[in-house]
Amino acid sequence: MKTLSVNVPDALLLQTGGDDLARQSQFFLALKFFELGRLTSSQAAEMCEMNRVDFLAAASREGAPVADLNEEELAREIGNATS
Repeated sequence: MKTLSVNVPDALLLQTGGDDLARQSQFFLALKFFELGRLTSSQAAEMCEMNRVDFLAAASREGAPVADLNEEELAREIGNATS
């Protein structure tokens, strides 16, 4: 994995703190790429140094859809859950 440097306003650093801001930035970047379909949930979790379940739970708390099912897939999943 490569390291990327990002410029941020001083005010944001003062509000959040360096380590916390780095962790949050890494999470939100991974989350956005996950939402765009550029990363799988496993890849995004690895980018955040989280396990996949924790990443998906955190993504859900942020309002990100964690499953992208069409109607047929959704019906099948509901059928599996109720049988």
